[in-house]
Amino acid sequence: MGFVITARGNERIRQARGLMQAKARRERGLHLIEGEKLVLEAAQSGCALSELFVEDGYGLPDPLSALSGLVQPVSRSVMESLCSSTTPQHLCAVVKTPELTPPQRYPEGFVVVLDRVQDPGNVGTILRTADALGASAVLLGEGCADAFSGKTLRAAMGSTYHLPLYGGDAAGELARMKAQGFCCICGHLRGSEALPALSGRTALVIGSEGSGVSNAVAAACTLYRLPMRGRAESLNAAVAAALLIYEISNRMHPEN
Repeated sequence: MGFVITARGNERIRQARGLMQAKARRERGLHLIEGEKLVLEAAQSGCALSELFVEDGYGLPDPLSALSGLVQPVSRSVMESLCSSTTPQHLCAVVKTPELTPPQRYPEGFVVVLDRVQDPGNVGTILRTADALGASAVLLGEGCADAFSGKTLRAAMGSTYHLPLYGGDAAGELARMKAQGFCCICGHLRGSEALPALSGRTALVIGSEGSGVSNAVAAACTLYRLPMRGRAESLNAAVAAALLIYEISNRMHPEN
């Protein structure tokens, strides 16, 4: 297991802690995760772990025993410096960030597209909902919160690693999807309350918390408005996304 790192200023610790910043994550193609659940999800999904920090006095969970060669023991003080949660667990890891380049051809099924959704908690919650309800992929448009920040990862609860994530210009990628036969729908206050006929290749766009989808994105989509029977005119982005994803998933899979 090696010596125990007790100094927060240790170079390995400083480099790992730097991954709390978006710029460092982009430049190095790495991200930092904390807690047994996230580390296990990343490892079981085939992500490459480059460092594994374990608090001194705690063993590596059995499902991660194959990674024992990566373990670096650290003191409780150092572990706390590596974690952004208020009550850190005893395990964190540096992970290679998956490639986000959009595919030449999008997968069959239901793709969720986020257009400038800026709150990390909302992005993580939408990823978790998309995963739970059978989406085939999620596209993160420009201006979205980083899917690999600590807050987003915690909100997603491991779903970040369960389905393909892509990044790119939402309007441009929607144009490509339409050319590939996708029915593209976006939530919009001026939309119809009747869903269009769905196909086996459907994309749903969720817009930003403050201003919804951009004009360019709206122009590429059929606009749909959730029926609102009360006095509130809109919903939180993650709540609206959950309702829309649930509705479209049910329409696409009526047998389930």
